[in-house]
Amino acid sequence: MSGVEERLAALEAEVGRLADERAVTRLVLSYGPLVDSGSADEVAGLWEPDGVYDVDELFMAGREQIAAMVRSTGHQDWIRGGCAHFAGPPHVTVHEDEATAVGYTAMVVRDGERFVLRRATANVWRLRRGPDGWRVVTRTNRLLDGRAESRALFADALGAAES
Repeated sequence: MSGVEERLAALEAEVGRLADERAVTRLVLSYGPLVDSGSADEVAGLWEPDGVYDVDELFMAGREQIAAMVRSTGHQDWIRGGCAHFAGPPHVTVHEDEATAVGYTAMVVRDGERFVLRRATANVWRLRRGPDGWRVVTRTNRLLDGRAESRALFADALGAAES
């Protein structure tokens, strides 16, 4: 392979990696607007059919349970009352057809005439590329309330040692 061919192959690989990171980022960042609009089927469609969404107080296995959470009275009450599931930009790592996205989410709710932070969470998304693009295999959220489990979730996902 010539120098030009090697450089072109390296450039194509880098563009492919960046496209994958962008696709994963877009999927992760679509969750908030979809869940806040009550789009249950679209939210569930972000996951693999047997995907898992593990939140502190709720464990959902499969698209049906994820869609049911969005349709639930509790979630619908949050939407009607005014809320925003805000996600910070994720740290995305792609390895071939597997990806990990690590980041923060905050749930902001309306309280009278003001908005308040209801919860802030550590998030780790594990995704897989399939015939229909990237889908969530597991998403784990842990409340950032000082517990070691939340710090460990971040450290494990990023391959860092917790101090």
